[in-house]
Amino acid sequence: MLNTLSIRSARETDYEQWLILWSQYNEFYGRAKETALPVEVSNTTWSRFFEGSDLFCLIAEVDGQICGIAHCIYHYSTTSIKKSCYLNDLFTIGNLRGQGIGKALIAAVYARALKEGAARVYWHTNHSNVNARALYDQVADYEGFIVYKHILP
Repeated sequence: MLNTLSIRSARETDYEQWLILWSQYNEFYGRAKETALPVEVSNTTWSRFFEGSDLFCLIAEVDGQICGIAHCIYHYSTTSIKKSCYLNDLFTIGNLRGQGIGKALIAAVYARALKEGAARVYWHTNHSNVNARALYDQVADYEGFIVYKHILP
């Protein structure tokens, strides 16, 4: 792990550095150029982190530079009285992967969710994301679920 790594909540002044990582994350998942997210989606996502909603962003920082992000959403479930925390997005810049940043972000999500009374933290990833899955297998249980979606008009 990096000696100077710190994890904290996002601040509004982080926007420009966050946007760089957010764009890299979206590019990783094929959302770039003609398939890029509209700017309005990114700006709305960013503003929601500061509206007191159930959406939050954690920032990983090394030497004052943002090197990782985690976006989470609290929601109710039909299987628990307590809320669940969905880890919607997790990203570390490429040249620092494998150095404990993702693991530290997940640990910080766990700590925050526990402090705020959540019953569980969960997420999904692409089956082909083998590097991330190697980390996830260390910090969580794979439940074998398959994700379906339908885009509404």
